Amino acid sequence: MKATLAPSSLTCLPNPHRTTFRSSPPLWLRPSSASMSTTTARGSVAVTAAAATSLRQGIAEFYNETSGLWEEIWGDHMHHGFYDPNSSLQLSDSGHREAQIRMIEESLRFAGVNGEEEEQRIKRVVDVGCGIGGSSRYLASKFGAECIGITLSPLQAKRANDLSAAQSLSHKVSFQVADALEQPFEDGKFDLVWSMESGEHMPDKAKFVNELARVAAPGGRIIIVTWCHRNLSQGEEALQPWEQNLLDRICKTFYLPAWCSTSDYVNLLQSLSLQDIKCADWSENVAPFWPAVIRTALTWNGLFSLLRSGMKSIKGALTMPLMIEGYKKGVIKFGIITCRKPL
Repeated sequence: MKATLAPSSLTCLPNPHRTTFRSSPPLWLRPSSASMSTTTARGSVAVTAAAATSLRQGIAEFYNETSGLWEEIWGDHMHHGFYDPNSSLQLSDSGHREAQIRMIEESLRFAGVNGEEEEQRIKRVVDVGCGIGGSSRYLASKFGAECIGITLSPLQAKRANDLSAAQSLSHKVSFQVADALEQPFEDGKFDLVWSMESGEHMPDKAKFVNELARVAAPGGRIIIVTWCHRNLSQGEEALQPWEQNLLDRICKTFYLPAWCSTSDYVNLLQSLSLQDIKCADWSENVAPFWPAVIRTALTWNGLFSLLRSGMKSIKGALTMPLMIEGYKKGVIKFGIITCRKPL
């Protein structure tokens, strides 16, 4: 039975009255062309073991091929930047990289991890879907904490460890190949559980959230920043066909299972009796990011690097305009969801 939280324990910003919580299965638990093979189990729909294995392999291969290109052009933070809404400022490459750092800081601020007392409590951090370790190194340096990053990509894990050694951070930061749905950590290990743009790759969102909660220490913070689709309106059972088609086309390139909404994540966190649940739509704050990535890809250096990196990178570049379309039409939402594990 779903746990009930006090009204003060849940905050969704902006427009919390638009959030819809449903008793029927959410969209990401229903079969779709993008969710690969599915099977029923105890009345719910889940990705088959074979499909999940295929998806994990596809994700690993995608990042094995594309991470070097991303690092060469954008550095070691493999996520959106955070910008002021409606900003028309054409930033330099360094400005966009500063926006990526700002994304980390704004996420911590939103979660309430911005005071000296709160920061001192963070001694151990897990970075779930760590890329080449940009967030891990930043968080370890900021808090003086031990940080462990996990990724499906062996190339990413090796590069992340190499960069950490080069920056004299190997005593604080380490990286390994591991599945976010079966994390190799004991219960209650981490004071901060960090997932920056990895949730969209998870074929089983319930298991993903359950693992985040399991490895969080009592009183620990969980921060999920992820791509979502829009919340369904009251009475809506699914996205419009054209909306689903747009997402399916993106899924094929970026190795994504079916999408979910921010309200679906909130439902899952509520079901685990997690506290201080907050969510927000930061779509306006990330709007300049994909156009900037496309502009970079169209430079001579960008085109040369793109052609050299392989077909997956080229397909990824060709799919970027669909991300812009999704944001502009309100189908894609950039969501942040945070909570705290009870003491």
